[in-house]
Amino acid sequence: MRNMRRLAAIGVLSVVMVAGFGTTPGMAQSRAHVYLLRGLMNIFSLGMDTLAEKIQHRGIYATVHNYSEWQTLADHAAAAYHAGTEGPIIIIGHSLGADAVMEMSAYLGRKGAPVALAVPFDGTQSFATPSNVARVLNLTHADYGRVYRGAGFHGSISNVDVSSDRNIDHLNIDKSARLHAQVIGAILAVVGNGNGNQKPGPAANDHRAPRSAATPDSGNDGATKPGDSKRIPAKPADGATNSKDAVKPLADGGTPVITGPEKSGSAGAASSTR
Repeated sequence: MRNMRRLAAIGVLSVVMVAGFGTTPGMAQSRAHVYLLRGLMNIFSLGMDTLAEKIQHRGIYATVHNYSEWQTLADHAAAAYHAGTEGPIIIIGHSLGADAVMEMSAYLGRKGAPVALAVPFDGTQSFATPSNVARVLNLTHADYGRVYRGAGFHGSISNVDVSSDRNIDHLNIDKSARLHAQVIGAILAVVGNGNGNQKPGPAANDHRAPRSAATPDSGNDGATKPGDSKRIPAKPADGATNSKDAVKPLADGGTPVITGPEKSGSAGAASSTR
């Protein structure tokens, strides 16, 4: 009888231990993380805070940071991704924070971590998109930065020119409710309605990712190495979907984009006020 009681006690203890181990961080399910990066002096991009709140209300984990923290954040994100606790990774930023979106994405590529969605709001430079990024939604003005395909890139790019809206300028583009709704739609297309546990986008140098119907097959300019975010002026026929003037729907998760011809020449130098 005593042996039977001992065996029963051991059985109960085993069940408790298994249940406990099942909830340890090492066995936790991967969680989507949206990183939002403010711009200069941490005070001109408070629309990132508002957008973060809207994302959190959807049940998706989102954090707000200064753009200067991007490398530290990327180190954390890459480690968490490889540990299986973080992903998909989504990065959003305004002004200098938008530049940091592309720099952080390229750095993550060099660490073997994919970026499911990158959303620059009016970046101050033009960037080639590294191969580990699945989709870029670039919200910008005609004289600000453009984003286009880098070597090895197989995702989709939408350059959305908001110049025709006189109510939007560089200092308030991050606060536009209309653009916030567009970004949230793109996020939900990646993670679903609040679960945040969908499969991450393609890892660096992963050529198995499907190409979006909104992105032409041709257009790799070979100007940068995979994972390189070298700043280069935008040019025509770069394979990105550019937007201007008339609104037309695209197949990018139902996101409306204003389509128009690609502008030739430089995307414009950064203003000293940015």
